[in-house]
Amino acid sequence: MELRILWYFLMVAREKNITRAAKQLHMTQPTLSRQLMQLEDELGKPLFIRGKRKIELTDEGVLLRRRAEEILSLVNKTEQEITQSEEEMVGQIMIGTGIFSSSQTVLSQVIEEFHDEYPLVKFDIYVGNADLIKERVDQGLVDIGILLEPVDISKYNHLRIPLQEKWGIIVSKTNSLANKPYVKKEDLKELPLFLTNREIVQSEISNWLKGDVSLHSMFSYNFASAILPFIQDDQGAAITVEGAYQVLNQKNICFIPFYPELSTNTVFIWKKYTRLSPVIDRFIKKVQEYLEKSRSLYEK
Repeated sequence: MELRILWYFLMVAREKNITRAAKQLHMTQPTLSRQLMQLEDELGKPLFIRGKRKIELTDEGVLLRRRAEEILSLVNKTEQEITQSEEEMVGQIMIGTGIFSSSQTVLSQVIEEFHDEYPLVKFDIYVGNADLIKERVDQGLVDIGILLEPVDISKYNHLRIPLQEKWGIIVSKTNSLANKPYVKKEDLKELPLFLTNREIVQSEISNWLKGDVSLHSMFSYNFASAILPFIQDDQGAAITVEGAYQVLNQKNICFIPFYPELSTNTVFIWKKYTRLSPVIDRFIKKVQEYLEKSRSLYEK
């Protein structure tokens, strides 16, 4: 499968029309149609549902689009890393992160400082949970991941952010718990709950409960924003970190911390035993410098 053909396929998938795609690619419509049919023959699967005015992707076409985007992104990134020199500092940094305030603050300030020094470097932010981010780091599609602990980081180099995220619940301001300064284990009994689908985090919550209370789990979720409408309608409470609540920034919900307190850190990770491009290497050093400076301020 040639990279050129993948690019043709992506253009057609984007335009949903072979004639328009052919114009964008500066080639004739019959030539493009022939290339696409050869691709389908090669794969032995139909990739398009052809209509009179537009075409849609089959399930196999949707899968190929996702993989083609990943492949071409990785090819482009590899070319940049190989051709880049120490003096140039031009390129793109792919960062994967969850939604929590402490790391967002650090990331924002480091990027601002880095951009002042190297204005030609661009950033691409991918938002996902820890498992998705680790997968993309392993695939080379993300250069630096920012993960909420607990998380297995044995395969990665890492820097721990010296700011902690408090765990608790997000509820509607109309909920009976909304005026409490903190939430105890017994407050969670029989409360309809939205829990993260990360098993390692679920285990951490279970350890905090110490078996004293059985949770009434209503839904699992990847991102707090996905279940926000349910929380606003007071259909339950979401167990999450305070930083996610701050990022959501909604007036009709509130965050109530756990008591006894349950806190966790976030970490910057990148692949071990991998040659870093000059841009990535310099950015990681900038993060290290920022964190060392921050630690000295906290110690004072």
